[in-house]
Amino acid sequence: MQNKYVALAAFSLALGTAYAVHAEGKNGVAAVVNGEEVKVAEIRESYDDNKQIKGKVSFDDYYSKALDIYVNGKLLYQAAEKADIESTPEYKKQLAAAKEEIARKVYLESKVEKKVNDAEVKKLYDEYTKTFKGEKEVKAKHILVQDEAKAKEVIAKLKKGEKFDKLAQEYSKEPAELGYFTKNMMVPEFGDAAFALKKGQYSQTPVKTQFGYHVIEVEDIRTSKPVSLEQAKPQLEGMIVQQAIAEEFENLHKNAKIEKYDLKGKALPATAPVPAAK
Repeated sequence: MQNKYVALAAFSLALGTAYAVHAEGKNGVAAVVNGEEVKVAEIRESYDDNKQIKGKVSFDDYYSKALDIYVNGKLLYQAAEKADIESTPEYKKQLAAAKEEIARKVYLESKVEKKVNDAEVKKLYDEYTKTFKGEKEVKAKHILVQDEAKAKEVIAKLKKGEKFDKLAQEYSKEPAELGYFTKNMMVPEFGDAAFALKKGQYSQTPVKTQFGYHVIEVEDIRTSKPVSLEQAKPQLEGMIVQQAIAEEFENLHKNAKIEKYDLKGKALPATAPVPAAK
């Protein structure tokens, strides 16, 4: 569902930058395949529509890889047209299924998008902050080794003044930094040991868990706070979407006559959909 909003944003962006885009490629054209054009704008729109890729790769890098994909796609479609694939029973079967799927998707989006707005997000966020209860968090790092003797060796070197980060690079099987966490986020043995330490302290004896032996150092202690509205917004929008979908199915079932049968043709008892959470 989120792709819907991203696609709309990308479309608006494309409109707003139309005059800039035309200069890209050869007068806005990325490729010509047997006389048919692939526009730079098509590739840019797909880039803008994919939030994960956009956050990791520049458009220039994306374009260099996507161009061949678009060219191959155009070649394949031209071959399918030449083979008159659209007149085959299999094509018609898949087309009918695709139409039904698109109709369902567009219908649900039309119902849901009306309910995803800043006012609803703020309402949920206010409820979250009112009921939020801060928990103690520690920021820690650890050195994980396979046996107790190695862990004791690390602790002995710490007592002699060697730096934790240097020893972590030398000994640890995992990255040292763990960031902030609450006690129940860790296995009990680790959580108990970490939360028994004060800021700046490290464990004086090896901490055994199912993963091996740990030496823990606490960097900071704080009480957790609610995340910001900006950070919470994607999750809150997702909650609104799920609520809206559940409500829509609830309404559809209320106004429908449904008969269901088992594999032997025996009528199954009517069942109601799971009610939308309030």
